[in-house]
Amino acid sequence: MPSTVTSPSGRILHHRTTRNTTPKEDAEAKPVKIDLCRERRLAENRILLKNTNVWAFLKAIAEAEGGGYDFMFGAIKGKKNDPWRFTNYSTHPGPGFGGKTTAAGMYQENIETWREMGGQMGLNDFTPETQDLIAVEILRTIRVIDSIQSGDINAALEEASHRWSALPRGKGKTGRYPKQRSVSFEKFESDYKSSGGSVK
Repeated sequence: MPSTVTSPSGRILHHRTTRNTTPKEDAEAKPVKIDLCRERRLAENRILLKNTNVWAFLKAIAEAEGGGYDFMFGAIKGKKNDPWRFTNYSTHPGPGFGGKTTAAGMYQENIETWREMGGQMGLNDFTPETQDLIAVEILRTIRVIDSIQSGDINAALEEASHRWSALPRGKGKTGRYPKQRSVSFEKFESDYKSSGGSVK
């Protein structure tokens, strides 16, 4: 760089020093932040999955929904050569029997839920672990995870029954959707306890 510069007015300007500046926010900052948020959410959910009450609540949901990790909608437990089973866990399997619903897996998670909840953790497969983690993410999103950890399943079911039609709304209550089958609170509680869950 020259030591002097002449301005348009003819004035001679002397070069004194240079200073390198860094932009306040790098162009790559946003994607990095998103990735870190997803990684943190995934790590937190993996920890929650190890909580005895959370795990027991998930197993009771699965019992109510009649799900299995390899189930498409329409699969039946114990049925041999069931056409509504899948073996490719690399992605969500899509519509099941009748082609009307994409509910699938242990917790009957549809494609929209899979994309939304899985996306919040950076997950794009449909492995058994991913299905478990998505169910945990749902429980966190509807803000019942604290109730579940403390053993207050009655409070948790009030909200969880919005997401899973087979669940009762709580003690002494039926399911939220009259036209769809739901289990009793006593059945849910029994399955929850048999999986190691404790009640507040």
